[in-house]
Amino acid sequence: MSLKSIAPMLYTRQVRESVDFYINNLGFTCIGYDEDWGWATVSRDDIEIMLALPVDNASFTIPKFTGSFYIRTDKVDLLWSELKDRAVICYPIEDFNYGMREFGVFDYNGYLLQFGMPIE
Repeated sequence: MSLKSIAPMLYTRQVRESVDFYINNLGFTCIGYDEDWGWATVSRDDIEIMLALPVDNASFTIPKFTGSFYIRTDKVDLLWSELKDRAVICYPIEDFNYGMREFGVFDYNGYLLQFGMPIE
């Protein structure tokens, strides 16, 4: 047995607006959407992110996540050039002493997405 992938499910009260942000600002494609279910999946390359209305028994007031979603890429500078004017920047592209070149942006709901690659 082995684990194959992870697709985070991000709660939002605005599924359609969130999907539109991922498409128009981050270059994702919507690969699944059901308004009745309050659910969607967006993808870009090998990354999938689900967006959904909170489940009925979840205590949900605002989008919250105490960490970040770290997405590895092989061309972080190219991605930075593409995204820097299309999202709210958490921190600009930078080389870090732990061996990664990365940047961070916030999505429509305020979830932190970090993009990075090893420094060669």
